[in-house]
Amino acid sequence: MLKARLGIAPIAWWNDDLEELSDDVSLDECLRQAAEAGLTGMETGRRFPMDMDELGPILNRHGISVCGGWFSGLLLDGDIETEKDRIAAQMAFFKAAGAPCIVYGETARSVQGERNTPLARKPKLTEAEMAAYGRKMSDFADWCAGEGMPIAYHHHMAAAVETEAELDLFMKHSAVPLLFDAGHMAFAGGDNLRVIDNHFGRISHVHTKDVRMEVIDALDRSTESFLDAVIKGAFTVPGDGSLDFEEIVKALASKGYEGWFVIEAEQDPIANPPLEMAKKGRIELKRVMDAAGYEVDA
Repeated sequence: MLKARLGIAPIAWWNDDLEELSDDVSLDECLRQAAEAGLTGMETGRRFPMDMDELGPILNRHGISVCGGWFSGLLLDGDIETEKDRIAAQMAFFKAAGAPCIVYGETARSVQGERNTPLARKPKLTEAEMAAYGRKMSDFADWCAGEGMPIAYHHHMAAAVETEAELDLFMKHSAVPLLFDAGHMAFAGGDNLRVIDNHFGRISHVHTKDVRMEVIDALDRSTESFLDAVIKGAFTVPGDGSLDFEEIVKALASKGYEGWFVIEAEQDPIANPPLEMAKKGRIELKRVMDAAGYEVDA
């Protein structure tokens, strides 16, 4: 029987890009709510102490483990030695925490954090540029794995690797483990089942982000930004949006994926109470996990 673990990202409670979309709760309360929802993992966020001597007892109190966390990479325009220095502290912390991976998000040239920059102005690379970038990313990923903490590459809206075609090109020119994010791929207009079919051998981590397609379809990408879309409610948890997660999870199961499924849904915590949304997402994921034949670690 395939093994799965269910986690969540703290972005449901506190948004690191839009601090106004944050609930006034402590880390302890965030973890308590995640545990109440039946989740066993939490990715890191800005209110996490990056020290296991401090964080470990808090995690243990709630039966939660670190199941990943974002690193804002700059390798597209930078060099590997600089990125080694930038990631070193997080790598040491994640190794101490027993995390499965560091989520690598390329932020060089990205407009994902720029409220006034429209989606249409995202960076675009030629195939030659993507090939050079893929080689650098592969070398960096090999080094990280050799140091005992693999990375998982996050394709992301408003970044250099956003669309299905860009992901295909990046995967062609790299050997980097992939974080598959259903919500970002749907937002980018891609086919989630085709992405799984094409790249299942490299998928090492999964974000189960759902989308509200009616919000996405109404966006004017020539004037509205990624953060505008977040504020309007483009994202939500599985079972509350437009994606068929039973279909997606069954596709991953058919390819033998085992590991973490992490709920990640940045939205207004006042309009979408995090505990309520975490419970809804976990219930839907458990339902589709059962249908797909996964044994979920409780």
